[in-house]
Amino acid sequence: WEGWSPHGPVLICLGLPTFPVLTAPVPLAGVPLSGVLSAQPPGGQVALGDPLVLSCSVAAGTGPLSFSWHRGGSGAPLGTGPRLELRHVGDNDSGHYQCRVSDGDSVAGSDPLNVTVLGHLRGAAGSPWATAGTR
Repeated sequence: WEGWSPHGPVLICLGLPTFPVLTAPVPLAGVPLSGVLSAQPPGGQVALGDPLVLSCSVAAGTGPLSFSWHRGGSGAPLGTGPRLELRHVGDNDSGHYQCRVSDGDSVAGSDPLNVTVLGHLRGAAGSPWATAGTR
């Protein structure tokens, strides 16, 4: 018989009246995400040229966990591991980012996080900084 304890699911084996009841934790297949995909700076808004760090938190899983990062539903991963770090974001780094985690048996994905790149670099073509003081 399966049941729940304060520590998660348990398997309960009922024996004969002369034997004690045995309970043991049973790991669940699958990767329950904690629902936490965080960004530094918070809110997913980052100035052009600044760093962006995304972190994915996992509540539990069976076996070794593997992480992959995706933008805009792309199949090719942007990186692996629980953190994705972009040292100098550009205009093309805006979009919806998602962390996917696999435990070998199943894959789970975080809710997408919308990252918005704000502003222009000084001296960038077309910016007022590039043309100020010129004739």
